[in-house]
Amino acid sequence: MAVACAALAIGIAARAAAAGAACAHIRQACQDAGFVAGGAKAGNGLQKDCLDPLVQGTAQPARATRALPAVDAQIVAACRAGEANTDHKKAHRAQVAVRSAAATDEPVPPRTLAAGAARGPNIVFILADDFSLDLITERVFAQAMPNLYRMVREGTSFENYFVTDSLCCPSRSSIFTGKLPHNTGVFRNVGTDGGVGGFLIHGNEPLTFAVALHAVGYRTAMLGKYLNGYKPAQSGIPQGWSEWDVDGEKGYAEFNYDLNENGTVRVHPEYLTDEISRLGQAFITGAAAGPFFIELATFAPHAPYTPPARYRDRFAAFSYERVSSFGARPDAAAPAWLQQIPALTPQDLTAIDTAYRKRLGSIKAIDDMIGELRALLVKLGIDRNTFLVFSSDNGYHMGEYSLRPGKMTPLDTDIRVPLVVLGPGVAAGRTVSEIAENIDLCPTFTELAGAGPPTEPDGHSLVSLLRGQPMAGQGQAWRRVALIEHHHPGAEKSDPDLPEPRSGNPPSYEALRTRDALYVEYRDTRNEIGFYDLRTDPFELHNIAHSQAAAVLRSWHAALRANAECQGAAACWRAQQQAP
Repeated sequence: MAVACAALAIGIAARAAAAGAACAHIRQACQDAGFVAGGAKAGNGLQKDCLDPLVQGTAQPARATRALPAVDAQIVAACRAGEANTDHKKAHRAQVAVRSAAATDEPVPPRTLAAGAARGPNIVFILADDFSLDLITERVFAQAMPNLYRMVREGTSFENYFVTDSLCCPSRSSIFTGKLPHNTGVFRNVGTDGGVGGFLIHGNEPLTFAVALHAVGYRTAMLGKYLNGYKPAQSGIPQGWSEWDVDGEKGYAEFNYDLNENGTVRVHPEYLTDEISRLGQAFITGAAAGPFFIELATFAPHAPYTPPARYRDRFAAFSYERVSSFGARPDAAAPAWLQQIPALTPQDLTAIDTAYRKRLGSIKAIDDMIGELRALLVKLGIDRNTFLVFSSDNGYHMGEYSLRPGKMTPLDTDIRVPLVVLGPGVAAGRTVSEIAENIDLCPTFTELAGAGPPTEPDGHSLVSLLRGQPMAGQGQAWRRVALIEHHHPGAEKSDPDLPEPRSGNPPSYEALRTRDALYVEYRDTRNEIGFYDLRTDPFELHNIAHSQAAAVLRSWHAALRANAECQGAAACWRAQQQAP
């Protein structure tokens, strides 16, 4: 009976949290559209001219001077379903209260394992922000990341590992849940379909690997960056975490940031990556009896690329590598958004080199953390029962295709990122060529831990590939395509990834990446198509869609739609195995 009551309470809390979050997002949409409290006389009153018409489905008052913002119908329905759907101030207060009750202001201890119960391996997951493949070179390894290089030599690397969207929040949502963006509902960093609010509204929080691992006795820790829009003093602690040390938007500056430390918010002057390392070592020391999972999510090397003082001038002699795509000018077949990008100027070249040197300084601090964590694991005698995973939420371009620093394109500079795994049974110095995607991390973590529901991933565990085995011995084919989904983010000033006009901000698109080709469908008035043969054009400089037979393009289109519209783990995995 107690279990049933607890489950019922959780269900009620989850529905209330979703309703409260939906109402809060509608309120924010109204405010972004220019509606203000006390503005009724001017026709832009927050309550009467925007909130009431949207949620109650009534017409705006005749005096209204601003148009209603576009809000997803599902979000309106979720808010309307809440008990306080006609009192939005009350709904917002309810959201905060319920969110705190459902997610808690204090971490929840994991389930206690029975005496003699099998204990899974420990997992240490290091997730860098905007860490691109140009930072994985022999020169960088030697000068900035010797500890990561040691991981590569002693572990397994994935050479065809992609993200579902080269943007922070959609990518991290896919990592937590194992779901594609169209199934998480998270496509942006802010707004009604983005950020931590969008993650909540679409019911993702109970479906993360953290919840699954916590349920089978793992102590779980989240350190550093969570999801965009997280507010340390307001957002509480999500389900599934027994240790929580997380910052919000101030973390990008790397100094003088706020950390929610297990429910208490503290201001820190220390360099953030160093503090994440210190907190991580303290957690691992206390959880050494295992099993434990820890995610150390740095804000580095995201812009403004702030390095610690000790590395501020360390890389002054470095310049960004000028590969074939660097400064390349688009030809007549390039998509319209790329053709609008002007050529790089001498000032741009200087700025790129300066940013690159700062990025090297910031990743050197990440490398220090890797070395410190590995040394601690050895000291505690648990290194042989611990998996160490390194990756990034998305890539980054710096001058390629004449684009100023940024991301969000479907090109390899942005969607292809490192994945390095070290641990028991993982071959040393091995490179996996099969296509992997960030939706695979959730099922990988849960398989390693012996956990199951509530995760419902669209991806597939990488454990068999790590052990050099075919598809867990099932004789099934591995995936043939990776789906990338991106929604044009608009120009919300609160977005930390707000693109500089010349950095590349393509229209919404869906894309498929295979081992040797990239196919893109842009969703704008032009409905442009991109097709790149990576066997002859590895830098993706020439769009040859116009030269492809109609039957070929139809085949790619069918495969893309099957992936972009799939629902459920089985259907999505079948779509990923489909060959264009």
